[in-house]
Amino acid sequence: MDIFEKLKILSAAAKYDVSCSSSGSNRKNKKGGIGSGSASGICHSFTSDGRCISLLKILLTNYCSYDCAYCVNRISNDVERAAFTPEEVIDLTLNFYKRNFIEGLFLSSAVYKNPNYTMELLTKVVETLRVKHNFNGYIHLKAIPGADESLIKRAGSFADRMSVNIELPSSSSLKLLAPQKSKENILKPMSFIGRNIILGKEERKLSKNAPKFVPAGQSSQLIVGATKETDLNIMRLSEGLYNSYNLKRVYYSAYVPVGNEKKIAINKTPPLLREHRLYQADWLLRFYGFKAGELLDKDKPNFDLELDPKTNWALRHLELFPLEINRASYNMLLRVPGIGVRSLNRIVRIRRVHNLSFEDLKKIGCVLKRAKYFITCKGKYFGDTIIREDYIKKKILNPKDATVFNEGFKQLSFFDQLPLLGTNIDLSTKTTGEL
Repeated sequence: MDIFEKLKILSAAAKYDVSCSSSGSNRKNKKGGIGSGSASGICHSFTSDGRCISLLKILLTNYCSYDCAYCVNRISNDVERAAFTPEEVIDLTLNFYKRNFIEGLFLSSAVYKNPNYTMELLTKVVETLRVKHNFNGYIHLKAIPGADESLIKRAGSFADRMSVNIELPSSSSLKLLAPQKSKENILKPMSFIGRNIILGKEERKLSKNAPKFVPAGQSSQLIVGATKETDLNIMRLSEGLYNSYNLKRVYYSAYVPVGNEKKIAINKTPPLLREHRLYQADWLLRFYGFKAGELLDKDKPNFDLELDPKTNWALRHLELFPLEINRASYNMLLRVPGIGVRSLNRIVRIRRVHNLSFEDLKKIGCVLKRAKYFITCKGKYFGDTIIREDYIKKKILNPKDATVFNEGFKQLSFFDQLPLLGTNIDLSTKTTGEL
């Protein structure tokens, strides 16, 4: 088979692996246009210093020994098959790099023959690139579950990042849809990589010449929507991975139907909005100090698709709000919808000098269309509704609806019976202080 035909097949087969920041665009080039996002094979990732880099994203082979129901490359699926030799992958990478098409390589593979044989081929590719060709570009390599630890360690000494895909959130799901895989076989190499990353960092503290091991960390992927696990199950698993294995990133992939597999109860279209909510919640776990048990519980195990997880949490904890922007603690303000880490750092620096006004927050970059319902500035509340969950939710979803504030209330007159103190008839007193 021609190498370009192999490239077409194996780059298309790699698109279901989202353990890098790929756009997923299907936009084709037009006459007179520049660039194309439709052809698979080139994806984008971000380095630790924030640079966006282009990677050649391919499988070594899509010949697979496993029969995972969710995978397009499963042995029972009737798809066109191909396999690169290690030398072909090396030549492609070097030629694309020299032509300035890419800045690195994302290399994965189906399990060909057995895990050790596949891992040996992958290791040969990265080792030859680094040692023989002195290739210094970015390399993201997949570790094959079940492969010998000595092979994984050798591969990790040449790769910038490695990943082991969990795929399914529970052991029961793996047993149902991927009977040849087990949770233990997946977590074992993940734990091994995590320990060696920590060990490598400690060794480099003692000697700058100590060998590096996966310096960009490791990541994993979870498929969303192929099984009946709730968002709470998924977030608890992600939280455990971050805490126990020191992962850099967990990626979430909305399940794309790849056949008429009866074991998978799914919608006809990928749950993309659910995937988006999981990514938003993942940021809250990593950077905002939230726990999975705070965002969801057994009574509400799935995210609200209408609101982002942070806003949804705030609406369920209105007893904590509104917060005075000039006095509230850093950790509490970080939980205000519309206030991110960067904007909060600016707030903390500025309020050391003078009190912030509502206009100042606009200049700082806060998303006030959400934040204004949960904060006060110099004692003033700028939310144009009552502090109640259903009212604020309506205003956030439809800010131009002028009827939200008055819905369910009538204007008081001097001749009406006044509300009694301590009742919740006039909820506006909670923000204005007027009886």
